[in-house]
Amino acid sequence: MARDLRGLHYELDFPMKFRRSFQRSTLLWIGAAAVVGIVFAFMPARTKKVYVAGKKKNEQGKKFLEAGFVVAAAKLAASLLKPVVVGYLTKKMRGAGGKARPAKNW
Repeated sequence: MARDLRGLHYELDFPMKFRRSFQRSTLLWIGAAAVVGIVFAFMPARTKKVYVAGKKKNEQGKKFLEAGFVVAAAKLAASLLKPVVVGYLTKKMRGAGGKARPAKNW
C-alpha cells in the first residue's frame, strides 16, 4: 500500500513534472512561450462600444459656469482672509513665545 501511495504521489506531483520537463527540453518551452506571447500580442483588441446618453450642452455650460464662480469666490475669500489669519497667528506666536531660552553650551 505504501508503494501505491508513493506512486500516486509521484503521478500527482505536477510541479516536479513541469520542472523536469523544462530541464529536459528548455528550448522547446521557451519557444512555446514566445509563440504564445506573439499570438497574444497580435490578437485584435476586443472593442466594445458603449453608448452614453449625452447631456445637453447648455446644462454642461451652466455647470462649468457655476464651478468657475465657486473657484473665483474661493480665491477672493482666501486673498481677503490671508492678512487676518497671518496677523492672528503672528500675535499668538509672539504671546506664546515668552522669554527666549538660553543657548546650551555643549
